[in-house]
Amino acid sequence: MATDSARRIAISTGGGDAPGLNAVIRAAVLAALGEGWECAGIRDGYNGLLDPDAYPEGGLMPLGRREVRGITHLGGTIIGTTNRGDPLAYPIRQEDGSVLEVDRSEELIEAFRKAGINALIAIGGDGSMRIANRLSELGLPVVGVPKTIDNDLEGTSVTFGFDTAVAFATECIDRLHTTAESHDRLMVIEVMGRYAGWIALHAGLAGSADGILIPEIPYDLDSVAAKIAAREAAGQHFSIVVVAEGAHPHGGERSVIEYEPGQSKRLGGIGHRVADQLAAMTGKETRTVVLGHLLRGGGPTTRDRILSLRFGAAAIRALREGITGCMVALDPPDVRYVPLKQVTGRMKCVPVNSDTVRTVRDLGISLGD
Repeated sequence: MATDSARRIAISTGGGDAPGLNAVIRAAVLAALGEGWECAGIRDGYNGLLDPDAYPEGGLMPLGRREVRGITHLGGTIIGTTNRGDPLAYPIRQEDGSVLEVDRSEELIEAFRKAGINALIAIGGDGSMRIANRLSELGLPVVGVPKTIDNDLEGTSVTFGFDTAVAFATECIDRLHTTAESHDRLMVIEVMGRYAGWIALHAGLAGSADGILIPEIPYDLDSVAAKIAAREAAGQHFSIVVVAEGAHPHGGERSVIEYEPGQSKRLGGIGHRVADQLAAMTGKETRTVVLGHLLRGGGPTTRDRILSLRFGAAAIRALREGITGCMVALDPPDVRYVPLKQVTGRMKCVPVNSDTVRTVRDLGISLGD
């Protein structure tokens, strides 16, 4: 794409919200204005273009200095997001109540054309990068920005939102230590992460958990119960177990909450399942805490703010240099560009022999294996 063709740039935020989205938007807008370019935010993923009549104020939100002033520290996203508007499988409810999923990507490309948009910055996780890659294949200049608290996106050493989620989860574990010890209880804390255990592993390690269960290592609760019994014998009558929502037993299934067409499969309930089983195995009074969407909310940490600002500026830099069909990625100490086709359809899981996992084992924390 020639540099002088990127005159009106759209920004979308898709999937679950994460701390740092607004910082990316602010950096991209300010960097674009520095190039003399115009920016607009697509409301609620791509719904602002696919269903513009649903927005009395318009499906596109003008983004200038006034709109992005003072938003770096804010959680959420000023342009809205959704995990139900995938244009490649857009859910349309039929008269009989059934839901039909249709590919509206060609229609979306035409909507970009009619709106005079000639480049897109797509901020999101693996689903958003998959959509971005398809739009790129259809000829739209696209730069992706990796967002997910789960840190499970390939091609970048870390995604923004992850540090904030881990910091908050760690604070929660710290607080639960005091009440667990006061009542001699077993506390089971379930955290988000989908099919990767990054949040559970890092927060559990930082928060001095006694057990950490992650999807990458199928668990046997006998070993966790043995750890709890050993603590009891040593006079430590409370324990903390952190469970990733995608954790599952050897030979068993993940715990899934029912979901509707057009939505991703929802994991959940594993914390209560583990707590009930450990209570029966150990005889301990047990409580379950599900942090859930608390991990998505709030303002970003300093590290996530800086990473988000770097990503937003780098996305505009890529457009200026004529580099599209890519995702900006952190390759410390630099931000580089990775082809979108190399990051879609892949998931970055915790390496089971990584130094962090080895540290967990060296400290005597049970991983359930």
